[in-house]
This record gives sequence, C-alpha cells and structure tokens, in this order.
Amino acid sequence: MPPTDASSDTGPSCHAPAGPGTEDTLDLRLPDELITLFREHDPGPGQQRPRGVGDDLLDAVADWGPVTTPLGAFRLVPVHIERDRELISRWMNDPAVAAFWELAGPVAVTDTHLRAQLDGDGRSVPCLGVLGGSPMSYFEIYRADLDPLARHYPARPHDTGVHLLIGGIAHRGRGVGTTLLRAVSDLVLDNRPRCARVIAEPDIRNTPSVSAFLSAGFRFSAELDLPDKRAALMIRDRTLRHLL
Repeated sequence: MPPTDASSDTGPSCHAPAGPGTEDTLDLRLPDELITLFREHDPGPGQQRPRGVGDDLLDAVADWGPVTTPLGAFRLVPVHIERDRELISRWMNDPAVAAFWELAGPVAVTDTHLRAQLDGDGRSVPCLGVLGGSPMSYFEIYRADLDPLARHYPARPHDTGVHLLIGGIAHRGRGVGTTLLRAVSDLVLDNRPRCARVIAEPDIRNTPSVSAFLSAGFRFSAELDLPDKRAALMIRDRTLRHLL
C-alpha cells in the first residue's frame, strides 16, 4: 500500500489547509514544450501502445481509451518517467498535496516513488490524468487485493484501488474531483471485467475527499486503522454503479 492519500476534489482545503504561497506554487501553465513532448509520447486514439511486463495484472491500462465527461474528453496515460517526473514533483511539493502524500522534496523523491511502481510487477500503474489534451492530475491504479491494504479489509479477487491528486488550483473546485473519480472508476469497471469493486482509502480527516468519493458513486464501508493513517474505506460496486 503506497504511503499516500487520494486527495481528490475541490480546492486546497480538500487536501489540507493550504500554506502560504500555495496558489503561486500550483497555478502554473504547463510549458508548450512539455505539452508537445507529452503528445509525442502519446500515440493517440486507435494506435497500438506497447504493453508492459505487468499489464495483465491490471488489464493493460495503457490501452484503455478516452471517456467523455461533462468537462471534456478524459483519459489515463501511464507515466513516462523522464517526461513526467518534474511535473508530478511540482504537484507533490504543494503543501496541500504534501500533507497527505508526504512526497515533497527534490525531484529524486518523486522519481523513486514512480520507479518503485514502474519497475515492479505491474500491480500498481502510475498515470497522468489528461483532460482536454492537457495533463492535470495524477492517478495510481493498483490491485488492492495484492496490496498490503488487503490485510486491513475483507478483500476480494481483482479489487482495484485508486489514488488521486489534482495538480493545480485551476482544476480544483466545481466538482472536478467527483467527475474524475466517476470517470476513472467507470474506466476500471469497463476495462476490467473480473473486477467487481473499485476501492479507495482516503484519510478520514479529509472530509472533502470523502465527500467527492460519495458524490462519484462510492459508498462508505468502514474506518480502517492503517499504518500511516486512519482511513475511510470507500467502495464503488459494479452492481450499484448505475444506481449511485
């Protein structure tokens, strides 16, 4: 279980009280060169992406297509470490994000966190969330049933977990987190037929995050005492996805 929290919605208060200078830290326009590089590495719709060694554990996240949301087209793009680590590190160094993810520091801290997943067996896939062609969020899609988290709740085979952060204040608010959580959990359920449930474990103190999960069709199942936090176990059930 990564030592992180899925902070997910509206503004800095969703993650933690923002420290001085948070807006200056996060309200940064992505350089044109980064967007160009990102598009060069993304083959685009209809083109085959190479499969990684561990793709079978999560049914080839790289091949999941885009989904239409009220905010525009959204897709998950697995992290390319040389391309993405500086951007993700910038997000991790926002005090509102760092309060829950605990990955602030030099780029090497983010690099180590990403490589641990990319060099693993594929049970966790770090992704950029791309909205309208621009990366604006970070996700980790992971096998909750193969994660240490499974020691703390009655896991079922193929339970799939989600961690999320929204990278900039321009994309926070107006229910963006709720929209992304529903879109990503739909992607999981649409592309992983063996998965009956999408799981999340936000910090119980992070009330806006828990609220975002509830609004996205998750239900509160239990409080969990995890090694690094007290968490709210949130579950989105395949059988209830069209009712909640």
